[in-house]
Amino acid sequence: MRVKDTLNLGKTKFPMRGHLPETEGQREKLWEENKVYEQRQKLNEGKPTFVLHDGPPYANGNIHIGHAMNKISKDFIVRYKSMTGYRAPYVPGWDTHGLPIEHQLTKSGYDRKKMSTAEFRDLCRKYALEQVQKQMAGFKRLGVSGDWDHPYLTLDKEFEAAQIKVFGDFAKKGLLYQAKKPVYWSWSSESALAEAEVEYHDVVAKTAFFAEQVKDGKGVLDNDTYLVVWTTTPWTVPASEAVAINPDFEYAVVKPANDDRKFVVASSRLAEIADKLDWGSYEVVKTVKGQELEYVTTQHPYLDRELLVGLGDYVTDDTGTGLVHTAPGYGDDDYWFGKKYDLPILAPMNDQGVLTAENGPEFDGVFYQKADDVSLKLLEEKNALLLEEPLKHSYPFDWRTKQPIVFRATDQWFVSIDKMRDEILKAVDEVKYFPEWGKVRLRNMLKDRGDWVISRQRVWGVPLPIFYAEDGTPIMTEETINHVADLFREYGSNVWFEREAKDLLPDGFTSPHSPNGEFTKETDIMDVWFDSGSSHQGVLNERSYLTYPADLYLEGSDQYRGWFNSSMITSVVVSGHAPYKSVLSQGFTLDKKGKKMSKSLGNVIDPAKVVQQMGAEIIRLWVMSADTSADVRVSMGTFQQISEAYRKLRNTFRFLLANTSDFDADENTVSYEKLTSVDQYMLVKFNQFLAKMRDEFDAYDFLDGYKLLINFVNNDLSAFYMNVAKDVLYIQPANSLERRSMQTVFYQILVGLVKLLTPILPHTTEEVWGYMNEPEEFVQLTEIPEARHFTNEEQLLEQWNQFMELRSHVLKVLEDARNDKLIGRSLEARADLYVKPSQKAVLDALNYDVALLLGVSDLEIHAADEAPAEAEHFNDGAAVRVQKAAGEVCARCRMTKEDVGSDPAYPQLCARCARIVREHFPETVTEGLEK
Repeated sequence: MRVKDTLNLGKTKFPMRGHLPETEGQREKLWEENKVYEQRQKLNEGKPTFVLHDGPPYANGNIHIGHAMNKISKDFIVRYKSMTGYRAPYVPGWDTHGLPIEHQLTKSGYDRKKMSTAEFRDLCRKYALEQVQKQMAGFKRLGVSGDWDHPYLTLDKEFEAAQIKVFGDFAKKGLLYQAKKPVYWSWSSESALAEAEVEYHDVVAKTAFFAEQVKDGKGVLDNDTYLVVWTTTPWTVPASEAVAINPDFEYAVVKPANDDRKFVVASSRLAEIADKLDWGSYEVVKTVKGQELEYVTTQHPYLDRELLVGLGDYVTDDTGTGLVHTAPGYGDDDYWFGKKYDLPILAPMNDQGVLTAENGPEFDGVFYQKADDVSLKLLEEKNALLLEEPLKHSYPFDWRTKQPIVFRATDQWFVSIDKMRDEILKAVDEVKYFPEWGKVRLRNMLKDRGDWVISRQRVWGVPLPIFYAEDGTPIMTEETINHVADLFREYGSNVWFEREAKDLLPDGFTSPHSPNGEFTKETDIMDVWFDSGSSHQGVLNERSYLTYPADLYLEGSDQYRGWFNSSMITSVVVSGHAPYKSVLSQGFTLDKKGKKMSKSLGNVIDPAKVVQQMGAEIIRLWVMSADTSADVRVSMGTFQQISEAYRKLRNTFRFLLANTSDFDADENTVSYEKLTSVDQYMLVKFNQFLAKMRDEFDAYDFLDGYKLLINFVNNDLSAFYMNVAKDVLYIQPANSLERRSMQTVFYQILVGLVKLLTPILPHTTEEVWGYMNEPEEFVQLTEIPEARHFTNEEQLLEQWNQFMELRSHVLKVLEDARNDKLIGRSLEARADLYVKPSQKAVLDALNYDVALLLGVSDLEIHAADEAPAEAEHFNDGAAVRVQKAAGEVCARCRMTKEDVGSDPAYPQLCARCARIVREHFPETVTEGLEK
């Protein structure tokens, strides 16, 4: 018999390498075949419900690493809740309407103007469904569990019908109105945009300082005086109707020495303007208050139009001249100024951003960006251009097409936010936010939000269910809305485009505004934020097994202006409360340099590639390790680092499995009272860890959970307990109390850790579960254990914490000895430990082999005052000296002992090992042991 045959070396077929890219997919198929998600739902029937409502990703293109972070984070929460006493159904969803899908079809060669609207919409629907299937496969491959057979799509008939009902609630409460006012207009999308669809980038604009001659000075200004007007959009000058000034500013009338004209500028801007315009010396003829200039008129610099001077407290003096060119059709401040002074709302531009003849013949057919130069040239020809200079400033862009947009007055449908702002803000305050600053962010967004433009001049979406009478009166009564909703529920929203208005109205419908019984219908569709923002009705309220409001919405921080925002508005209108009890927001995924990922930069990480190379578990563990409350930098190098952490976890599982392979929990479990001191300590430590982990998971703080996990595995288990365990588990007799005591704790840690990590690493924990003798077929169908408490735990922990302080001293001196080449492994060492009486009492109270706990072959404990000078002294009064242990290395336990060979039958074994082998392998007394 060989020496190793007398050892209880752990055995397991659990592989060291997971081969995750191959095995994960097989495991997911097994879950699907066995309907594990459905089994979990059945197990949870009758329990309290927890609903995380899925914010729908847009159905276009492959999933990216940001999608992965989002969906995996949700999966952590849903799986955790499902295993801790909640019924937690998860219905994944998709946003399936909108412009990007129209663009994709156009890029594929389809011309929507050469087919009927219904035909084009059918193509959009087909494309959207294909994208949903592609993305669904990607999410499922990440191990995300959910009701994949019954997702929600915003193009579903039931969803569209519910959305129409939501619209009806807005109509019933008088919150909808139609107006011609400036909106964000995307010429690249040929549609109005909501605030949530706009992003800002720095641009360099051409600014102009130009002169407008006074026509009627109202006795305040002479007619040879010119206002110095400033604009950052010279192309809008043809639509100018006025000049805005601040009523509280002082304005100076200035006569430059080198010009025959007199000019008006804000006094606070005079010095800088004089320098910019090279006036040299100048005379301030007089000063006037802004309010004195109200109703002065000027002559348009190159059109036959009289312009009004009016007051606007939004005019600033930090740049420009204090006199602002005003075109009510091209700006929000300008519009309200125009309404105040009853000015025409001109916006002579077509949907593609091309100016029309109404601007003057020179502008007809000119794209607005090129019209800057046309306008500047006309100003110069009229001797009105005083200065042109570049200005770098932040400018709005269409977030889908990445093209700049304009403010343009068009006829649109709006939701009045002002009428319900107080109610919305009250609902905001009743929600819990993770992180807490989310409340301020959402509140500010809604407090400052203007009216919501909900009409879009596109075709792929839910139509605005509005009819028009013969005299143009809009019709959206409860009767008509409900009828349209019923039609959509039966036929889908395409019916709106397939039938005439009369066939969409209730039978026999009449209106005094249509004496001839003729009606037309709206052709615009709703903003897609109204689609997804209605999901609390289209999904939560529609499906009996879900709850409204949801317990949690989890999305990126951009959704404070998007889905969180629109959902809050629609829910307050429909039900008077928020659609969610809690909101959790996450940052964006960036590349390793902190740059936004984009295909053009070539820095996009494809999760499918990571899965193919390393496995989905690596992405999942990365999500746990990331501080998702802020923007997250990630690269392929990040996943390599996480692979190391995963390998450590996998090897820990393997060690625990191997060393409990001969342990039967029913027969071999040792009660807590009979556990050895170190095993009691580790069981208490594990339950403390379990409690903290559950607290972190309950708070959705997976990063702190990750830190706890790595610390427990690396420090408590690997560096301490598993190190001590080798001597007990391998060396002691197989059925000894010491060994069964440690196996009891090993197995409880294994079971608890496997269950605890199932929400994070389900592929791995299910693999581990297959090697355990537990009754459930899948670990996902078990419960995460509650932390246990023990009678003596506080006293026990105090003793062991004091011991760990002493242990840290010994480890430091051992490390120094290793560095000095005095020893190699710690088992080559003898330690002398010099302690105070209180420290000696702690060591005695452990009732355990302290040398084994310290990992040395020999230990002597002395009084602290006996410590020699060469010992290393510590602040707590202890001292440590390390020497090379005397004796020989035992072939079985590998300790250096002076009693090796003391039993002549076993010359290569120490006395302890010889005693164990003699008792449990008596045949070796005569046969001897091979190496």
